[in-house]
Amino acid sequence: MGDVLILGAGIGGLSTALLLARDGHQVTVVERDKASPPADPEQAWSDWDRQGVNQFRMPHYMLPRWRQLMQTELPDVLDDLRKSGAVEPNPLEYLPPRHSGGWRDGDERFATVTARRPVVESVLARAAQNEPDVSLRRGVAVRAVRTGTPARAGVPHVTGVVTDSGEQLSADLVVDASGRRSALPALLAGAGARPGTEQREDCGFVYQTRHFRARPGGAAPQVTAPLVQNYAGLTILTLPADNNTWAVAFVTSARDKELRALRNERAWAAALHTFPLAAHWADAEPISGVQVMAGIEDRIRRYVVDDAPTVTGVLPVADAWACTNPSLGRGSSIGLLHACALRDMLGASPPGDPVALALRWAEVTRTEVEPWYQLTVDYDRHRLAEVDAHREGRIYRTDDPGWARTKALANAAGRYPDVLRGVLDISALLATPQEVLDRPGIAERLDPAAESRMLPGPDRAQLLAAVC
Repeated sequence: MGDVLILGAGIGGLSTALLLARDGHQVTVVERDKASPPADPEQAWSDWDRQGVNQFRMPHYMLPRWRQLMQTELPDVLDDLRKSGAVEPNPLEYLPPRHSGGWRDGDERFATVTARRPVVESVLARAAQNEPDVSLRRGVAVRAVRTGTPARAGVPHVTGVVTDSGEQLSADLVVDASGRRSALPALLAGAGARPGTEQREDCGFVYQTRHFRARPGGAAPQVTAPLVQNYAGLTILTLPADNNTWAVAFVTSARDKELRALRNERAWAAALHTFPLAAHWADAEPISGVQVMAGIEDRIRRYVVDDAPTVTGVLPVADAWACTNPSLGRGSSIGLLHACALRDMLGASPPGDPVALALRWAEVTRTEVEPWYQLTVDYDRHRLAEVDAHREGRIYRTDDPGWARTKALANAAGRYPDVLRGVLDISALLATPQEVLDRPGIAERLDPAAESRMLPGPDRAQLLAAVC
């Protein structure tokens, strides 16, 4: 490959740029936001403006799958993240031996390296700026795609882009990594491409988040429960981050009008105080007000329809291809997995035939990455239905055996260390639920009829009394 042009300098775009450059490609990254990241983590948090990323200061947690891929593919970047103050949690270290069964060989796979989103992105940006074969250009917005001689009649072939300033940038391949708000469908329509397919739905969740820092001389809070705590009617995220900071978020149904009061700092604090396993996470210095994110979509785009590409010369990656509700923390891991797949495909299949390349990328994405997206969307739908049922005073029932297995695994994890590790493998994006169920001794320990054990917390009336 000669020149690769990447649209977007978020986590996905920068990771893709580094992977491709280190595999021998010449890479240019264009980013519409102008500001460059400060080197200091605290300045990156407080001062860096990323208007194009609506989740920039929302909770982020890098999963063990992401850490493993980074350790293999970009170890110097991971080391720099550690030097920037990233925390390295392993959930098994927080559990008493009676629950975990004690430390076992292989348990190190559950460790990760994580930080606030601005810190992670600033470290990736620093690596890209220092990479000889990467040119990173900020403040460059794309207004159109350039097209050349089509490889197939009626299918536009993208050869670059036109910027808002009128500059024309050429490339042998364009990679769309411009995230959830990607404008690629509109740009392709302007070039005469027939529409691809898009499945889109509001995931139905709202996030109300605050960030905290340990007081002088203090430390991060003790982890006494899962970082994702599912309660009747809502979820609480308690996510450790870099430099003795962390995030706490209420994740509620968008249909829950009464809990919209959580946008108020007093109501937010009063509500958290009623949850004994999470209340102590607010015993610290707040470094943000209540930050709200709503209107989050589960969305997937495909540019191959009826076994034929709608466009060649441009390939979507990470959130520009598919995005989900972020409460499971899978976006960055799926995005890095997708970027590695692109690097591998280009290395094995030089793009002499643009049509074959588009078809190959669709197949690689479908088989290697899309299953993780589908599993996440399925979980979202069931969890939202469960949250809404609890809010209405109902028990959620479904005929989907997949959800029954998910609940049975979660229940058995509290009793059997082997099942616990299986559930951690699923949450870490290291194994699918079916892969865990296929392990010897797992399925026979599940009781689908067992009632879910809820974490201690207020009932609906008590919660609303605190909020109101």
